Amino acid sequence: MPKAKTTKREVSSARTYVMATFNNTIVTFTDTQGNTLCWDSAGSAGFSGARKATPFAAAAAIEKAAKKAKEAGVKEIEVYINGPGPGREAALRALRAAGFKMNLIADVTPIPHNGPRPKKKRRV
Repeated sequence: MPKAKTTKREVSSARTYVMATFNNTIVTFTDTQGNTLCWDSAGSAGFSGARKATPFAAAAAIEKAAKKAKEAGVKEIEVYINGPGPGREAALRALRAAGFKMNLIADVTPIPHNGPRPKKKRRV
């Protein structure tokens, strides 16, 4: 059975979720309901190993995803940044350079308010 053809949606305002971990940076563009328009990561942008965990790799991933989002008609974005990785500031700079109008920048990193007991300290 042939695969159903998907239609390109025209969306003017979107949400951008940047997940910056210590090993990778993943960016997702969604519409206001949360349906994914496009996504990219430092790994899929061609970086591997320790090079994925660099601000340059994060900026490259965001440029690729921003190009796809521009094709979908996105002009205004709300940015939600999650995680402690090195790609946080580089992500904002890359989004600003891509020419989007940013209505909101929010840090949604989960911070425990005294949660469970932490793992034992790593001994190297």
